[in-house]
Amino acid sequence: MERVVDPRATSREGGLISSEVVAFLVMVAALVVAPAIAYPVFLMKALCFALFACAFNLLIGYVGLLSFGHALYFGWAAYISAHAAKVWGFPPELAIIAGAATGAVLGLIAGALAIRRQGIYFAMITLALAQMMFFFAVQAPFTGGEDGIQAVPRGKLLGMFDLSSQTTMYFFVLAIFIACFLLIYRIINSPFGEVLKAIRENEARTISLGYKTDRYKLLAFVLSTTLAGIAGATKAIVFQLASLTDVHWSMSGEVVLMTLVGGLGTVFGPVAGAFVIITMENYLAPYGQWVTVIQGVIFVICVLLFRRGIVGELAHALGVRL
Repeated sequence: MERVVDPRATSREGGLISSEVVAFLVMVAALVVAPAIAYPVFLMKALCFALFACAFNLLIGYVGLLSFGHALYFGWAAYISAHAAKVWGFPPELAIIAGAATGAVLGLIAGALAIRRQGIYFAMITLALAQMMFFFAVQAPFTGGEDGIQAVPRGKLLGMFDLSSQTTMYFFVLAIFIACFLLIYRIINSPFGEVLKAIRENEARTISLGYKTDRYKLLAFVLSTTLAGIAGATKAIVFQLASLTDVHWSMSGEVVLMTLVGGLGTVFGPVAGAFVIITMENYLAPYGQWVTVIQGVIFVICVLLFRRGIVGELAHALGVRL
């Protein structure tokens, strides 16, 4: 018997796909022309944190696992990448790959320990591991302690492109961000991603269907930490610095804030949230310690007025998926 397809469902699906494509093209176009309007260093910082937030959102938004220790992978990838570039003489592309590998290895170890627990217990284990590695970073000789690893050389990309140029460095960071963003999009829209969403909605039922959910969660965790490592390593090359700030618990809280403000479980939400938070930090810097208070007030307002996040509310109002 021939299956009857509801044409309204088909058009809705096409609309969903086209909305994401249009949003992606608009985002890329805006980022390409952005250096003509804004300072490239500010944009590179925002892109690094946007990638960090997207990596975090892959875990909490599509698997339902809340990690309070993602600074562990972000910060230690920054340390290894900076050390590789400055001491071992790695070119920038290999230094960033070293940072990604660091995030993957640490994620595999931490995930294997934490994935056996759920809810607040999972979150507390990730936080405990991150704090343990923070204190190790304070004591380890190669991290430079409170001074960090400074004067990290940017080097030449592929031996040809001098990254000391802000414009060249910006487009290198943009290329990394777009590649990782497309990878995340492919993951969440693959059969693997559908299993992750099923685990988020009802893990017990997913297990009853024959899926080994612990393996899926561990793989998603490692993918998230690897991408967080790429973000941290890229940031270390951009700012030529890796410091204790990158591994501090407040960095984990900041990425949570970015994801929630932008829109949890949305593709473009973490990007918007990262740009909003980094812009706030940049323009509210003259207020000193009051920045945290102002951020808290704005966060409360966003939670009350935009329960789905900025992008989440926009997508709901337009009836599309973003």
